[in-house]
Amino acid sequence: MIEIIQVNIFGEDKPGLTSELMGILSKHGAFVLDIGQANIHKSLTMGILIKTTTENSGFIMKDLLFKASELGVQIRFTPVEREAYDAWVARQGKNRYIITLLGRVVNAAQIGDVAGVIFRNGLNIDAIRRMTGRMPLEGVDESSARSCIEISVRGALSDQDNAKFQRELMSLPEVGLDISFQKDDIYRRSRRLICFDMDSTLVHTECIDELAERAGVGDQVRAITESAMRGEIDFVESFTRRVALLKGLDESVMKEIAENLPYNEGLERMMKVLKRVGYKTAILSGGFTYFCKYLQQKFGFDYVYANELEIEDGHLTGRYVGDVVDGKRKAELLKLLCQVEGINLAQAVAVGDGANDLPMISLAGLGIAYHAKPKVKANAKQGISTIGLDGILYFLGLKDSHIDP
Repeated sequence: MIEIIQVNIFGEDKPGLTSELMGILSKHGAFVLDIGQANIHKSLTMGILIKTTTENSGFIMKDLLFKASELGVQIRFTPVEREAYDAWVARQGKNRYIITLLGRVVNAAQIGDVAGVIFRNGLNIDAIRRMTGRMPLEGVDESSARSCIEISVRGALSDQDNAKFQRELMSLPEVGLDISFQKDDIYRRSRRLICFDMDSTLVHTECIDELAERAGVGDQVRAITESAMRGEIDFVESFTRRVALLKGLDESVMKEIAENLPYNEGLERMMKVLKRVGYKTAILSGGFTYFCKYLQQKFGFDYVYANELEIEDGHLTGRYVGDVVDGKRKAELLKLLCQVEGINLAQAVAVGDGANDLPMISLAGLGIAYHAKPKVKANAKQGISTIGLDGILYFLGLKDSHIDP
């Protein structure tokens, strides 16, 4: 007669423990139905679900008990009814989702609140893992710290339930915490292209504002920029008006600005890792080609699409060349790059902060509002407001042990 037994092992982690246990199961012809292990500090928790026969089960438990005593760990056996096992197997066919908690510090209250939303929506937590490195007890600089917890959950959610669940997660009154909710499907595991806005996303400034300051029209241009980013006026109209105010500015100013661009936190680390693991990267900017090309040379972006300022006799004319890269054009370019790279749109990531980034953020498989304007935060499904650009790596499922080997 078939027996199903759950074996749980607790105690101090010992080298060779798994090998010893598997040897006993193998000797008695037990079949491993499932296995899982977690280590925190020096402590081990392992679960093994086995199928055996009534004739062999007693010998297996006796040998495992002796081996556990020899290794100094505790062991517990729990019989599992066939009906309970079949019901558990049936649940495995349900969708899996990944919830990522990201911030300078992620505390117990925040994890508890998220777990409460998961429970109330009838989902079950499969696994919880820490994505960031271990935190020292003292000397932590919270202004540069990173903390990330990834929760894997399983359950059946309709499209309507999915949207409701995400709204409930995002409406949690958690200060200093970003929450990402993604379906754990084949596309999440095979992202290949990441497209970035530049101004206020890759760099902590608007380059057109920097040019305007040098031209003595800073306040005028800044007011138009902010209105456009809030979605209050058409981007092309605002762009044309702002560029016109730059007429007469010496082109040498552009070089000075480029060499002193304030990069956003985590840019260098993020790009280093993305290049290492083979992602294609692009800048799709409503700003200017000159500054995008500078970033491309410095950090190795694969593609750059932006706006070209017209220059005559070493001075800006107040006009631009070609079509404006606005929100609609960014979405078109995202689709074009997916075609060029031979990938599905669901494998693309788009990152931006302004209203003109929403079309590409909405189109990409993973759209991220980065330290974004209120309208963008309200319409994007994912957002990062607590840490730097390298927080994107955790949304892609990369751990610090992968990122900083």
